[in-house]
Amino acid sequence: MPDSFDAFAAERIDRLLRYATALTCDPHLAQDVVQEVLLRAQSRWGRIGRLDAPDLYVKRMVTNEYLSWRRKRAARDITSAHSTLEAIGPSGGDPAVRHAEREAMRVRIATLPRKQRAAIVLRYYEDSTDAEIAEVLGCSAGTVRSHISRALGTLRAADLTVTEVLS
Repeated sequence: MPDSFDAFAAERIDRLLRYATALTCDPHLAQDVVQEVLLRAQSRWGRIGRLDAPDLYVKRMVTNEYLSWRRKRAARDITSAHSTLEAIGPSGGDPAVRHAEREAMRVRIATLPRKQRAAIVLRYYEDSTDAEIAEVLGCSAGTVRSHISRALGTLRAADLTVTEVLS
């Protein structure tokens, strides 16, 4: 575990930016969120650095900053897949098909309410447990399961609607 804030930030900046980009669906907003959080974390590093899991605490700060971002429109803008999920996902298969699938899923995820989107990103992108998600979102594990269930229901309904339109 890094002792200094500079070492902590250098080791985790890429992961924090990928997480924030997946969460916000906007790489520019993600940069703003992470920058704001790191500035606050630096000023409080004496306390944060002594925690058992400072990385989890900073991830929660990123999530809270995203959830409270004042420019709601900026958080909901849909940007090019080349600069979001496309840029951070693994490669393989036909690029055109992969691009179309990622674009469709990104658009559906971007329509979810913020806490549901955060829960989905934490579960399926960050591979977090219910307890970890609950700690990051500041809610109970049952509420996490509810957010994920509702989000998946919305995504399934959107997928059925798209399928019905194409049929």
